[in-house]
Amino acid sequence: MPGFELIDDQERRAVDEVFARGGILFRMGFDDLRAKVFKVREFELAFARKFGAGYAQAVTSGTAALKVALTAIGIKPGDEVVTQSFTFVATVEAILECGAIPVVTEIDRTLNMDPDDLARKITPRTRVIVPVHMLGAAARMDKILRIAGDRGVPVVEDTAQACGGQFRGKPLGTLGVAGTFSFDFGKAMTTGEGGMVVTDQEALFLRTRAYSDHGHESNPNFPRGEDTRSMPGFNYRMMELQGAVGLVQLRKLDEALKRQQENKARIKDALRGIRTISFREFADEAGETGDTLVFFLENPEVASRAAKRLFERGIRFKILPEAMKWHFAGTWDHIFSAVKGYRRKDPGKLWRRSEDLLRSAIAIPIFIKMDEEKINRTAEHLVRVLREP
Repeated sequence: MPGFELIDDQERRAVDEVFARGGILFRMGFDDLRAKVFKVREFELAFARKFGAGYAQAVTSGTAALKVALTAIGIKPGDEVVTQSFTFVATVEAILECGAIPVVTEIDRTLNMDPDDLARKITPRTRVIVPVHMLGAAARMDKILRIAGDRGVPVVEDTAQACGGQFRGKPLGTLGVAGTFSFDFGKAMTTGEGGMVVTDQEALFLRTRAYSDHGHESNPNFPRGEDTRSMPGFNYRMMELQGAVGLVQLRKLDEALKRQQENKARIKDALRGIRTISFREFADEAGETGDTLVFFLENPEVASRAAKRLFERGIRFKILPEAMKWHFAGTWDHIFSAVKGYRRKDPGKLWRRSEDLLRSAIAIPIFIKMDEEKINRTAEHLVRVLREP
């Protein structure tokens, strides 16, 4: 599940190298002191190459990546941005930070954006669609991209929870006009904090680069102190130590996903004969990361009882059920009470279908380092509890 499981002497040596070769922690400039070490730049190039993207811009977090991408596209106050009800609160926070209005869809049994509800929620004011690939698995990108294309609305993929996942052979984050990633400490690969924006559009990349660096255009014809600018910006720069760690983690990603997928398959196979559950649906099961095993029970009450019994046996969960307050829009009174169009509405009543799905689900985290005993014990506890009346 998290890249921090794999942190070892390789990351330590990469950080030490930055200090040994000048100790410059800023991502640009100081050329006469840094011995040609540009770790963030290397990380961006390696990340773009790894995922087949034209360009990659490193930033301080996945949340920042979303805000940078939306701003670079040109989102303005009053614009509508469509996203989904099951996501981390950061997705809506980034939309609000741009002054835009979040329009939130129901999810379907993939636990991602329901394309049918997306089609209903698009209006003439819709400027961007942000599907979120939750818990390591793709949204129904074929349908979402078709609807977006028919309406002439760009798609920005929030890939914070699905780094390394694919949809029909194409890396998640590269199907829309831009994709955003998170490298916080709980993600598939980590730099502690950090994020990335990828795109194939040079003009969009140049705006992400400028906006994330106070508007600096990094014009090669001028020194940094005399750099050109054409838009206001903010500071979302990644530092060199994060870039150094990111390069190491990126090299470990494929093996990490392979081990997750193998561990998940073994636990899932042990549950296949249990008639009281149904598994999460996938838009492309072959492309999911193996990050989480999700299954549904008959209703929220049955799921709650099962979760309690699993917890008593030492089984822990990923988001469902224990962190729904931070991942379901229907619980975000603190946000929607101040948002135009939502002020007189009860968020708890707006996405009932999504809530029923989420409260009927249990999500089991799948770790990279799960030995034989851990896998067997997890499967045994799940089988025993789920077969109880």
